[in-house]
Amino acid sequence: MKMEQNDLRSLKGVGPSLESKLNNLDIFKQTDLLFHLPSKYEDRTFITKIGALESDAEAQVEGEILISSMVFRGRRMLMVQISDGTGIMALRFFTFNKYQKDALKKGSILRCFGKTRKTTTGIEMIHPNYEILDPKKKRALPKTLTPVYPTTQGLSQGKLRSLISQALNNKLDNIEDLLPSKIASELNLGPLDDALIETHSPKKESLTINELSPAKKRLVTEELIANQIGMRKIKRASKKQSAIPLTQAEMKERLISKLPFKLTESQKKVSSQISYDMALNQPMMRLLQGDVGSGKTVVAGLAMATAVDSGFQSALMAPTELLAEQHKQNLDEWFGPLGVKTGLLKSKLKAPEKRILKESILNGDCQIIIGTHALFQESIEYHNLALVIVDEQHRFGVEQRFSLINKAKRDGVVPHQLIMTATPIPRTLAMTAYGDLDNSIISELPGGRGEIATLCLSEDKRGEVVEKTLREIKKGRQVYWVCPLIEESEDHNRESAEATFKTLSENLKEHRIGLVHGKLSADKKNKAMSEFKEHKLDLLVATTVIEVGVDVPNASMMVIENTERLGLSQLHQLRGRIGRGEHESFCIMLYKNPLGQTAKERLKVIRSSRDGFLISEKDLELRGPGEILGIRQKGVVGLKIADISRDAYLIPKINKVCDQFESDFPEESEKLVKRWIGNQINYRNV
Repeated sequence: MKMEQNDLRSLKGVGPSLESKLNNLDIFKQTDLLFHLPSKYEDRTFITKIGALESDAEAQVEGEILISSMVFRGRRMLMVQISDGTGIMALRFFTFNKYQKDALKKGSILRCFGKTRKTTTGIEMIHPNYEILDPKKKRALPKTLTPVYPTTQGLSQGKLRSLISQALNNKLDNIEDLLPSKIASELNLGPLDDALIETHSPKKESLTINELSPAKKRLVTEELIANQIGMRKIKRASKKQSAIPLTQAEMKERLISKLPFKLTESQKKVSSQISYDMALNQPMMRLLQGDVGSGKTVVAGLAMATAVDSGFQSALMAPTELLAEQHKQNLDEWFGPLGVKTGLLKSKLKAPEKRILKESILNGDCQIIIGTHALFQESIEYHNLALVIVDEQHRFGVEQRFSLINKAKRDGVVPHQLIMTATPIPRTLAMTAYGDLDNSIISELPGGRGEIATLCLSEDKRGEVVEKTLREIKKGRQVYWVCPLIEESEDHNRESAEATFKTLSENLKEHRIGLVHGKLSADKKNKAMSEFKEHKLDLLVATTVIEVGVDVPNASMMVIENTERLGLSQLHQLRGRIGRGEHESFCIMLYKNPLGQTAKERLKVIRSSRDGFLISEKDLELRGPGEILGIRQKGVVGLKIADISRDAYLIPKINKVCDQFESDFPEESEKLVKRWIGNQINYRNV
């Protein structure tokens, strides 16, 4: 049934300004509000007595204001004290207006919801949600959990809840159920309208259910079906595009013969897959996964050799200038003797150098171009770019990848695409986030690598670790010492790189120590990394910037601070910086006590395994997909309600019904993709 009056302006209180804010959330009509789902819930169904409050917990209290005054303690704040007869609680407001100050007066009755914390003076909340109650009227408590929605600046939770409530009343009866009854029955799914009501206003017991409730399962399944179909559409649309077949193999074979090492069987297999794809007149779209140190770069180099030999340009996009420099160095070593010109696009290039390089790219003299996001800047024009390689894809958004690809489009012809990651991605995550790509895996490490012993030690063993560091340096080896932060932080009691550098410099005065962190200039970072590689430094203190740093075979030891705060995949990446030579290596992970259960599990896994794929599966289970793909990474779609780790078991069933759904119900399948994916990626114009 077609719905009438579906526009946002027909809702009470929605004018041009509010409509614009809703559009920022991809909400363009009332039915979009129904699928703007809560990110979490608050339990405001009961009141907790102040005397019974615990620290670091969400709670709702009621009390009479005893004191309300402005105080100055380093900064201006509004301090309010309330009491319910069982205790006194302080409320702190660092930002407030005159209306709030006047309204929060002595004798008023407040109902507050927020997170508690205990201080030396008692228990308090900072910036709680509150309402002033009329003592003559009884204010009933909610009977359901209170939803908390993703929002945007200037749009309050209260306003969102009101609008969604209106939309539910207006449109729920007319909402189109896009899943055919046959498929819904096959997947054992209940009605859509019931699922929406329950999700926006769930009963309290929903919080205690570990597995999916019927309501949530219905929406999760819909979203995952839309995700998979959207991926398939992107892949099909991409495959319909034209690409230039790249078939010349002479330079590739010459490069292999000149390499100072033999390719592994896994590298050979993956390289053959890539060569096959590049020889077709449709664009290669391949995800190359390989554990840390598995040799992905040389496989990418072989693909570039084919492109150059066929008379076309290649571009390699890296997430940092440091890594781009590493790639430039490797590619020069391999391609220089073959007479191939490479160019590095970076932000610090002087104007004359940049102008010369841009001209060289435009006229085709520069055959291999390396850089960061600068590769798809408007001012950069390519001569005949036919191969795009993206390294460490999880550090980019999909839009950035497509920006570079679109840059290379010419007369309807698009480049071949090779997407690389050293963060092994669990199969279910790869299917969901990279379902538009074919998948290749380098499953073995090159020979000649030393063993890595992994030790997890409490920070009170720091003195022993310094002694171990000294012993390694005296053997002629080199050491990384990794710290998560640059400066001290009150919120996170971590050792900073600068403080650690100072301390180690005092303790190891006779030895050469360098410092690398993100706030240094590119020149200073590169200088320190180069000096470490050339063994002009014995010890390098660094932040996690070295996660994708240069290869130093002589580095035999790594110390990682605050291990309990890092995810497994990141720890595995860092550890992969050592063990690149023949020497036995040591990775020492220092942690702060007390350790939570999750942190204990993480350390147990990283200590017992070097299998990147096993580690990533556990990381997915413990921390979620955002920690593997990167916080800002959306993959192709940002999931609203599905959780890849929790809902992985649904993927095989969903894949089975997608073929039937697309073929038998094409109109409904199209609408479903639009409902859940919206405008995030326009798969029709890939």
